Amino acid sequence: MSAPDRIEEFLVALQTAFIDGSLTRLKCGAYRGAEPDLKSLEGRKVSLKAGERLSLVWRYKTRDITKNLTVDAAFALLRQALSTDFGSARLETTGFDLQLERQNDKVRLKRSAIAGRTAPDGVHDRAKNRVLAESAAPWLRALGLVGGDGKVLAASQDKFRQINKMVEIFAPLIQALKAERPRILDMGAGKGYLDFALYDYLANVAHRPAEIVGVELRDKLVADGNRTAAASGFGGLSFVQGAILEHDASGADAIIALHACDTATDDAIYKGVAAGAELIAVAPCCHKQVRRQMEAGSADARLDFLLRHGTFLEKQAEMVTDGLRALLLEAHGYRAKVFEFVSDAHTPKNNLIVAQKGRAPARRQVLERIAAVKAVFGIEKHYLEGLLGD
Repeated sequence: MSAPDRIEEFLVALQTAFIDGSLTRLKCGAYRGAEPDLKSLEGRKVSLKAGERLSLVWRYKTRDITKNLTVDAAFALLRQALSTDFGSARLETTGFDLQLERQNDKVRLKRSAIAGRTAPDGVHDRAKNRVLAESAAPWLRALGLVGGDGKVLAASQDKFRQINKMVEIFAPLIQALKAERPRILDMGAGKGYLDFALYDYLANVAHRPAEIVGVELRDKLVADGNRTAAASGFGGLSFVQGAILEHDASGADAIIALHACDTATDDAIYKGVAAGAELIAVAPCCHKQVRRQMEAGSADARLDFLLRHGTFLEKQAEMVTDGLRALLLEAHGYRAKVFEFVSDAHTPKNNLIVAQKGRAPARRQVLERIAAVKAVFGIEKHYLEGLLGD
């Protein structure tokens, strides 16, 4: 891989750690730039009233300079710094360390597993355990999360924690969008838990205007959602009835979909790619389409020791399905990553695919990898390939 690709791989790992809360420390060293007395650049995640930020500290011999930057601004700065000014960088997370070493035009990465490390408290200028506080907000009551006193119901504690975690992940992604008032489409919105929570946080905590539209097939959920949005005073949140593939997604800055069943996730990804959305984030569910092809028995015979067991086949089908989705997104100009976004204690369908438009691997190389993966696992065609015309 080229030096820019290695640096991008390092930054993707950093961004993933920032989003899922596993980042403990970033340090860039071996400074070679023009600033006198600068020794290193360090970073950590902080929570401000304006939202989640990457706090960067430039350490000089006699002073420190700190800047709390949005994800977009921080990563643009780090991309340039790692390309020209710093000869090394170390990413420390709760699960691994990643060391980057740059020598002239060559960049090397070394990854080491870590156990027992916990992420530091990122609270900076306010005390909080959750991005959303308990309250008597109409949407919290309407969705059955709190009682009349504004306290989270005992039966809803897990759901409330899960919603907070989703907002913690999605909010910085939305805040990094370039549009002044981004348009976000939630495909297969259901009751709209994420839509209400995200809109509330963006409007009342981050003060980041946004338009959120929940696309849902069931008329009753659409009517309930619009009624609750009006009662909550959420003028930029609405719900519309329709199927994902039939909805006009043009002008969308972000496409999200949580637990859209089987190929409905692919429908959402396709609409995002077709719209040229800057961000596509989906949490897949029910990976049936690829599994049926793997069950047909044309996979590489060396995989039989795994695929002949139903439970292993199911897990392999999920990983292959989502791995191919990530590759197909890369083939269409997105940087894609897959990670666990909530504990499997809340839901076994806990992987999130995040794709951001920008620097991606060469299309030809990605298509070759896709063909090789399909050959190994006996897959004729991924449903998303047909939608994208690949």
